[in-house]
Amino acid sequence: MTRKIRLGAFLPGGGQHIASWRHPDQPADGATNFEFHKQLALTAERGLFDAYFLADGLATSFGGTSEGGSARIAGFEPVTLFAALAPLTRHLGFIATASTTYEEPYNTARKFASLDLISGGRAGWNVVTTATEAAARNFNLDRQHPHAFRYARAQEHIEVVKALWDSFEDDVFIRDKESGEFFDRTKLHRTNHHGAHFKVEGPLNVPRSPQGHPIVVQAGQSDDGRNLAAATAEVVFTAHQHLHTAQEFYRDIKARAVGHGRDPNHILIMPGVSPFVGRTEEEAREKYERLTSLILEKDGVSLLNGLTGGTLDLTGYDLDGPLPPAPPTEGMKSRQALIRQIADENNFTIRQLYQWVASARGHFTIIGSAVQVADTLQEWFENEGADGFNILPPWLPTGLDDFIDLVVPELQRRGLFRTAYEGRTLRENLGLPFPQNRWAARAAHLAAAE
Repeated sequence: MTRKIRLGAFLPGGGQHIASWRHPDQPADGATNFEFHKQLALTAERGLFDAYFLADGLATSFGGTSEGGSARIAGFEPVTLFAALAPLTRHLGFIATASTTYEEPYNTARKFASLDLISGGRAGWNVVTTATEAAARNFNLDRQHPHAFRYARAQEHIEVVKALWDSFEDDVFIRDKESGEFFDRTKLHRTNHHGAHFKVEGPLNVPRSPQGHPIVVQAGQSDDGRNLAAATAEVVFTAHQHLHTAQEFYRDIKARAVGHGRDPNHILIMPGVSPFVGRTEEEAREKYERLTSLILEKDGVSLLNGLTGGTLDLTGYDLDGPLPPAPPTEGMKSRQALIRQIADENNFTIRQLYQWVASARGHFTIIGSAVQVADTLQEWFENEGADGFNILPPWLPTGLDDFIDLVVPELQRRGLFRTAYEGRTLRENLGLPFPQNRWAARAAHLAAAE
């Protein structure tokens, strides 16, 4: 089969750009408007996107270190939202974020297995370690755990969740009304995990779905994050400003995956891209300038505080001067470094920096015609920079409509993107293999050895 670009749609109802809620096209209450989320899901499916992707936070910031903007101060818990949206769609996947730092593996396994069943095999779990002091204070801590601790816990957390997802073999259920045999007890397994962070007996009380288990997504960029992604993830959400850094990341993750005994084709690298699309480059730039003009200074400063790990106080600094050094963070170390890189490479002032990252928060912003946007995506896709992209429309619904109506047909004309869904599950549409149940695999191996 010819390799195709995979597309995720990153669609926070409150908008991606920090000022998007002020745009005339964007509903001001979009973050908590279910009908609007329904519209976005149906539109993404019309555009043949693989999945609707949502980030999540575990704290509300009232300013100072917020990177979400005022319109995203409150919103839906994503698994709950996706459970409501899944029956309204047929093919679109749903990738929700959940924290390995503040959730127990059993809770995580149970809710994603449930979403996977409800959706008919279209669920994905975006693994995050949650990097804010505000979140820590909501979970019995005074300060967040150190970076290394969070990733060690995450590694074990994912291991336990995957084991729990294998509690039921695929053919466990007999459901014979005449004999009264409902299930084969030899095909239901306890987890019996005893590790450094977790002790879980199991089994999970939710069976496997048509895709085996949810897709595992990870977004770490640090060395710890790369190791975790290479060992456990099936999709990697990453942020790059240049093809050459995307290529380094792509090749590194694939090589590390091989080192873990994995097929590198079974881990998809999908950088984030925020496109301002017009019928001409001039029209696209007008859209960018209009949205940029709506940024409030206090929101821009708050955005940079959040993206630099909450350690940088810009109070009193000239916004038309350079970005000062940020003290080290135990939060998102890679994002802090990326923001510094963007500022230095472009010689941006504080104001220019927050204007540039207001839409994509460190992901790649493209301003251009459909042909120009497609050219960039094709270049990255064909030169080991990406297997696909998470599209971050700057404002909604227009930014999503622009991409679907202008860029998707251009990609299809080039033979780079599907014209119809390949399957019914998220795993099938992403071209990822069905995960064999570990207990069934073990039994088959033993049988073959006899």
